[in-house]
Amino acid sequence: MKATVVVIDDELLIRKSLTKVLKARGYRVESAATGATGLGLVRELRPPVAILDMRLPDSDGLTILRGVREASPDTQVVVITAYGDVESAVEAMKLGASDFVRKPYEMEDIVLAVQAAEQSFARETELDAFRRGQQDHFGAGEILGESPAMREVRQVIGKVAASEATTVLIEGESGTGKELVARAIHDQSDRRDFPLVEVNCSQFQESLLNNELFGHERGAFTDAREVKKGLVEVCENGTLFLDEVGEMPLGTQAMLLRFIDSRQYKRVGGTQTLQANLRLVTATNKRLEDEVEKGRFREDLFYRLQVVSIHLPPLRERGDDVLLLARQFLREMNVKFKKSFHDLSEETAQLLQRYTWPGNVRQLRNILERAVLLEDGDLLLPEHLPPEIAGERTATRVRSEPAGYQTLAQIEEQHIRDVLRMTEGNKSRAARILGIARPTLIEKIKRMEVQDVREGDMSRNRTTVVSD
Repeated sequence: MKATVVVIDDELLIRKSLTKVLKARGYRVESAATGATGLGLVRELRPPVAILDMRLPDSDGLTILRGVREASPDTQVVVITAYGDVESAVEAMKLGASDFVRKPYEMEDIVLAVQAAEQSFARETELDAFRRGQQDHFGAGEILGESPAMREVRQVIGKVAASEATTVLIEGESGTGKELVARAIHDQSDRRDFPLVEVNCSQFQESLLNNELFGHERGAFTDAREVKKGLVEVCENGTLFLDEVGEMPLGTQAMLLRFIDSRQYKRVGGTQTLQANLRLVTATNKRLEDEVEKGRFREDLFYRLQVVSIHLPPLRERGDDVLLLARQFLREMNVKFKKSFHDLSEETAQLLQRYTWPGNVRQLRNILERAVLLEDGDLLLPEHLPPEIAGERTATRVRSEPAGYQTLAQIEEQHIRDVLRMTEGNKSRAARILGIARPTLIEKIKRMEVQDVREGDMSRNRTTVVSD
């Protein structure tokens, strides 16, 4: 018997059809005609996968989706939306849905979505268990690296964690480990026994971000049927981590500035002033000074956030840290995939050191994960690496040219291709690794394909993108 799937749909025929098809594929299926009943099943069963229709008689699908995520955070939710209802699908993905299927659909579309969701659940569960098992040995939130820059980062983290400094700004390119630094600050501080709450500011529109941070009162808007605590309230005495703060809308910036100055706030639609005690950690891959000059970021907020600033260097500037990290990831992946790679070959080590790593530490980890998963042996060899590192298109050519020869758009495109190749075209997993919504990734892929055609580069070795 495969995983349990909970189907939440008010149409009897659809429930019966989905139950029949999924049971034929070996799944255990439980169904519900209302959101309330479906939530009860999710709380009881904590299923790996739930299928949720966005239109239900007793509640809207987004409210039920939030309830599912709260009741069983690991459950992967596949939402069914009406044809053309793109806005609901986008909001569902922002709230944590793993995939969406539009009506009318083929049953095979649902089966494929459920299979992908089941695999995502299995990977996340296995990885969580692995990480928990490794914490005793390696320490939670350990910042690896012996380069002078990383030693300085660790020193600053220690000083910040031991102090009462309430505002920290972490700067660095995508994939350098800003989230890890935020966790290290939290874990080493007196706030470690209280929540660490993360918000990615790039994933929310202004009204949604305000609601997410500060909560709302009952009746504040159409769907506000009950009081909702904001994340500021949820992480009382803990740490609030605002990732991609450079993407925060100007309206929310004004609210955040008032909150930092007074540590007071009001829920959306509320009149009561609430007080908060927390440490605020923010992170950005942008130069906020440039955003200030362009009028996209408030200068006064920038100075409030920069009470303590931590700069994470890109991996290409960290010298032998590349090999230290690669060997660490190799050990982790050996445990995860039950493999026996004991080291890198000398040529592999040289290739890793020469490459410029546009995706930084995240890209290095992803490449090691893919290599260990797909290959076997005692040594990690050049042929186990992707062609942009081991083939003729290595970073040797890139290093011999000034950085100006590659635009940011070209670096982003290559990184997307690398991640898609590593995930074997699985768009949902690639989007999670890249830290963007799946529809955003699909749109970027379309633009890349159009550009390929315009350039007449029909011979390019494109990554096959499967339907996931």
